[in-house]
Amino acid sequence: MPLGDDPLLTVTDLSVVFDGRGVLEHVSFTVRRGEVLTILGPNGSGKTVLLRALLGAVPYGGSIRWRRGTRLGYVPQRLPYIRELPLSVADFFALKRTARGEARDLLRAVGLGEPFVRAPIGHLSSGQFQRVLIAWALAGDPDVLLFDEPTTGIDIGGEETVYSLLGRLHRERDLAMLIVTHDLAVVHKLSSTVLCLNRQPICIGPPLATLTPENLQRLFGNEVKFYEHKGEVAPHG
Repeated sequence: MPLGDDPLLTVTDLSVVFDGRGVLEHVSFTVRRGEVLTILGPNGSGKTVLLRALLGAVPYGGSIRWRRGTRLGYVPQRLPYIRELPLSVADFFALKRTARGEARDLLRAVGLGEPFVRAPIGHLSSGQFQRVLIAWALAGDPDVLLFDEPTTGIDIGGEETVYSLLGRLHRERDLAMLIVTHDLAVVHKLSSTVLCLNRQPICIGPPLATLTPENLQRLFGNEVKFYEHKGEVAPHG
């Protein structure tokens, strides 16, 4: 469906400096309702820092402007300290004032059944806990979802559940999404725009036009080899 004309997010010349070292430089982009922006880059390229800056969790230069009233949902890579607290999954959702019935439905959508509503957070496996975090981000009917490697610690079947859920949400609710991932198949399947990032933008645009072997070489370095799969070009270590 067509993207909205009024951006939900406008980022202009964003920079982040830690201990005198530039972590992000000259990052600019917009995100509109219905757009899925995938952020792709090697480890240490600033992808997670970018999401944290968008959430106001780190100091930055430049401009980040969210449209007034925009509701955000965020899934970090890890949130280990929560698992040390004496909380059930239902208690965790109650922190967002999420009704038990809604929590149950959200958990089911990410592949977790009824027993998990009562399960202690500390008893969950890493993959199960990551799915709980994804469901938790969906509570409150956000306008924008931000995912930092949403399938971290999840097996292949779980990955399919999660990405199928994201695809359905995008189709049915016209959500905007920002997804940090290393999975090029997901980039091609879900994204309307891909931002190739290595401290500063390397390339940005529609996946098919942007993820050329030349751009991927610039992004990941000369040591990266490539193979083609079903018409897609992907890095291969």
